[in-house]
Amino acid sequence: MLNFVQRFAGFVYQQVRLHCHPGQPRIDITLQPHRGIARRCGRCQRAAPGYDCLPERRWQFVPLWGIPTYFCYAPRRVKCAEHGVVVEHIPWSDGKRPVTCAMMGFLARWARRMSWRETARAFQTSWEAVYRSVEWFVEWGLQHRQLSGVESIGVDEIHWGHGLRADNFLTVIYQIDAGCRRLLWVGKRRSQATLRRGLKALGPEVVKGLRFVCSDMWKPYLQVIAAQAGQALHILDRFHITGHMNQAVDEVRRAESTRLRANGKDAARRLKRMRWTLLRRASRVRGRAREKLNALLASKLATARAWDLKETFRYFWHYRSPIWARAFLDYWCFRAMRSRLEPMRRVARMLRAHEELILNWFRAKGELSNGAVEGLNNKIRVVTRRSYGFRTFHAMEIALYHNLGRLPEPESTHRFC
Repeated sequence: MLNFVQRFAGFVYQQVRLHCHPGQPRIDITLQPHRGIARRCGRCQRAAPGYDCLPERRWQFVPLWGIPTYFCYAPRRVKCAEHGVVVEHIPWSDGKRPVTCAMMGFLARWARRMSWRETARAFQTSWEAVYRSVEWFVEWGLQHRQLSGVESIGVDEIHWGHGLRADNFLTVIYQIDAGCRRLLWVGKRRSQATLRRGLKALGPEVVKGLRFVCSDMWKPYLQVIAAQAGQALHILDRFHITGHMNQAVDEVRRAESTRLRANGKDAARRLKRMRWTLLRRASRVRGRAREKLNALLASKLATARAWDLKETFRYFWHYRSPIWARAFLDYWCFRAMRSRLEPMRRVARMLRAHEELILNWFRAKGELSNGAVEGLNNKIRVVTRRSYGFRTFHAMEIALYHNLGRLPEPESTHRFC
């Protein structure tokens, strides 16, 4: 059975032993070198004469019938003409890792479906073994992935960990082409240097071939994209614009609610428990929430005027022509600047400052999906929650590549998921 599913050229299986320790059974599989095949250098894999033999080592293999299984073998050293005395090439191992390549691929595939802790418990290994397996899996995939055909990318920042320090933000670069959406690069912090490093990692050929770049209004990103990918059509993500709009409405509501309660007016009751109703799209407000919203809109409160401006702006995305979209944007900004609502006026000034980048959405003629970047951001949050939080950036990095990178995988006979 082992020769059928896991055969290694130059090595033979000698014996299989079952150790029946109470509560801790173990299977040991001993391997021996084939006498008729020459040894190979562990670096260049060329044939080399023998030098000596090292003590026996064990490598964890895929469990058989739920029993932890190990390969047992005494590695030999060879004297390579180029690299000197080195350990021979061992086909089931990679470097000094105590886990076989088959087991690392097995654990890495299951780690996509379960948390790393649950994967370690299910297959009777350690969290560290799962972590190193995913790390090896990602490194192999990054070395063998292809970046040809990348025409559209999305740039965004993600918050992780606790606090608002610079180290608690990640810069992520996605491919958002219609046929392929994946994570291309992730880096620590959200600075110009970080984004430059990310574009450099993609390579000059990929950057020069970009047609569309989607990002938010973070100034360091805008500057780097204009300098290094100026030939691409730079589009501002509409979900970030909607987020600024919702934040402005909520600021108006909170300020007005505080003022009305301080004056003891009954109108403050109309704003009680209305936060999520006001942030929701009008077409999705139904039942009693709709009745309360209609009563609020019939009043002359500032919150009602802010909500009306927010909902009116949704018509902006229905235009197809950049000319008519610009006319609507000018009209909306005119209304917002005369609304006497400072949060809404701040949004209007922001839209005017980035008017050309916002209108690029219509010049792209629908070639980019509305929620491609936001959808990938949500998947990042799912990965973070499932991991119960990562303590180091490197662990977070390989988990994101593993789940969102769509990396190529090494061939394996143990594909159970």
